[in-house]
Amino acid sequence: MTSRILFEIVGFIVGLLFGSFLNVCISRLPEHKSIVHPRSHCPKCGTTIRWQDNVPVLSWLLLHRRCRTCGQPISWRYPSVELAVGVWFAVQASRLYTLLNFYFWTPNKVGTTFDASSSLIMNLAITILGFLLIGLVVMDWQTHLLPDVFTLTGIAIGLFLVSVQAIFLGPAQRQVLLTRESIRLSSPGGVSDKGNVFLTGPEALIGGRILAVCSVALLLLMVRWIYMALRHREGMGLGDVKLLAMIAAFLGFWPAILSLFVGVLAASVYGVFLILLRKENLTSKLAFGSFLSAGGLFAAQFGDRIIEGYSILMR
Repeated sequence: MTSRILFEIVGFIVGLLFGSFLNVCISRLPEHKSIVHPRSHCPKCGTTIRWQDNVPVLSWLLLHRRCRTCGQPISWRYPSVELAVGVWFAVQASRLYTLLNFYFWTPNKVGTTFDASSSLIMNLAITILGFLLIGLVVMDWQTHLLPDVFTLTGIAIGLFLVSVQAIFLGPAQRQVLLTRESIRLSSPGGVSDKGNVFLTGPEALIGGRILAVCSVALLLLMVRWIYMALRHREGMGLGDVKLLAMIAAFLGFWPAILSLFVGVLAASVYGVFLILLRKENLTSKLAFGSFLSAGGLFAAQFGDRIIEGYSILMR
């Protein structure tokens, strides 16, 4: 067994446990219930679930998909969410192994302290983002609600992690130059600064991410206002605005735009499919937050390569 496989197995098991907790959040948060009390119980008969019946995926199989007490079927949602989070964590654990091997375990270490710390923090950020987005996919699909405790808290976590990245910036890293000519800034003491730095590294990194959050939120708000002005009814909830802002807080502006593009495309294809089957019509509401969350998962996993390839193509 290689070390990478060991990392993936541990990541998968940890992901299953987090997936079990996510199921509690999915069941309770849209109804504004506590995720701490009471203990996990059967939604049909209310019986508290024993610890041996609460093992992710395995208990669901051993109980033949039914409650031990009342015999009512247990939804496929529970093992599906647990497996989805498990796979997501396993993928990120594999990436973590690659990063540790690249920056620390190879004989000839490469990269700066910022490169290593930034990559590790980004790996953690994508892991957390995946947990949040998987939960939001299911919650919006089932209830058409995107709880603030996920979206707003996610924005705060994303910005916090970017701030932590800024701590490891080296001298002159991520600085933004205003001009190649010297700029004289006279202080009250008569000291002149002949540097040409417009923004320091931390200012550019943190400020750029805050600007990304505000920009994507404003973009969706404009779409929402224009739709309401033209159709005189709400076409997009504020939860979707907060959701895209959360994705931008973790990934940045262009990955958030990619998430929006993938989400709109997927929702359009699904909507056309339902109309062709005559199950819905042009005025039917779709759980757009679910598609936008799925777009966020796609951008978190493949966004960097797609955006880089597109930028090379456009040169």
